[in-house]
Amino acid sequence: MTDDHAHHGFTRRGLLQAGAAAGIAASPLMFAPAAFGQTRADPNRILVILELSGGNDGLNTVVPYGDDAYYRHRPKIGLRKERLLTLDDHYGLNGGMTGLHKLYKDGKVAIVHGAGYADPSFSHFTSMAYWHTAAPNSGEQYGWVGRLADAMAPNAPANFLINIGATQSLAVRAHRHVPVVFDNPANFTREMFFEEGETLRAPPEQGRAVTASQGFLRDIARSANDSSALVRKAWGDYRSPVDYGITDLGLRRVAAMIGAGLPARLYYTAYANNAFDTHVTQNDLHGRLLTYTSDAISAFMQDMARLGRANDVTLMVFSEFGRRVPENTSLGTDHGAANVMFVIGDKVKGGHYGERPSLTKLDAGDNLPFTTDFRRVYATMEQSWLGVPPATPLLNGSFQPLPLIA
Repeated sequence: MTDDHAHHGFTRRGLLQAGAAAGIAASPLMFAPAAFGQTRADPNRILVILELSGGNDGLNTVVPYGDDAYYRHRPKIGLRKERLLTLDDHYGLNGGMTGLHKLYKDGKVAIVHGAGYADPSFSHFTSMAYWHTAAPNSGEQYGWVGRLADAMAPNAPANFLINIGATQSLAVRAHRHVPVVFDNPANFTREMFFEEGETLRAPPEQGRAVTASQGFLRDIARSANDSSALVRKAWGDYRSPVDYGITDLGLRRVAAMIGAGLPARLYYTAYANNAFDTHVTQNDLHGRLLTYTSDAISAFMQDMARLGRANDVTLMVFSEFGRRVPENTSLGTDHGAANVMFVIGDKVKGGHYGERPSLTKLDAGDNLPFTTDFRRVYATMEQSWLGVPPATPLLNGSFQPLPLIA
């Protein structure tokens, strides 16, 4: 039975959508066919994606202290060299990013400059949709991570795609896969009305289903119960001496799932609630956010080493846009365009990638023009890291990977 094959007036996808509308799958549940799709990639490799929502200021994250134009544009909020963790004679990291700085010095951080797309949107919602779908200035029904899951495992095995968050990201919306979505793993269960609880928590009936639709619904119920129990057990069994700092950004929960041996190959998490939208009095807040982010990333990589999975996991970090180059009158920065991205892991060839945008040749809105299409980084993760063939059409175009995977 395919996703769109009808039985008694219902489609498989329609049943899923109806279930979600009825509160059956507010934390989306898995459908688990018997057959596991044959992946084309190294079966041990995992991609973790961290979204910094709100538009992180890349210029005050990876600071071009060696360029006088930076200080001319930011006479008050520009960060001086003595406050930075220097990378080389031109760039330094924001002073709170000690964990990421160490990873960089160990050769495990690739910094991609000028990441963006043509004709950028300055709307959080619109630009994030473009990044989520890898379809700037156009429409796409499914997210790029969801399409990636479909390409890697077309038979949609359970627990292949996990989204840490209170709600599902557009990035993980897939044609075949139904992502596992949870925020608090200890309480991860099916959302339902109280009156439905006894029935929905009961084990699915045994025996042969009378109709295909009944069998499908039993599969959903069984998969939902099994998967929520699996997540709760993974979290309950997780013990780590690693300190993730003030907030783990979902990465501790990712580590617990990896440590438990879940078959997930793709994980998506976020620093949520537009935290990086720093229009006013930016520096102190931004520094704290970057410290929390750096601490969580550093801890996660330590946890992967502790679990013996450091060679198997790569982390990609992005934000929906950068900030305008000149500071504003409120000692903050407004919505901008091109930005930095990070790729982090033991199999990453650390250093700088992409053409570094000029601070003296800004666009008409005083923004950095993009020099690296962000989909080149996505292509790198798909092809160079996960082994998806280049001919697989996932990015609405052909994009050359960057040489940042060892």
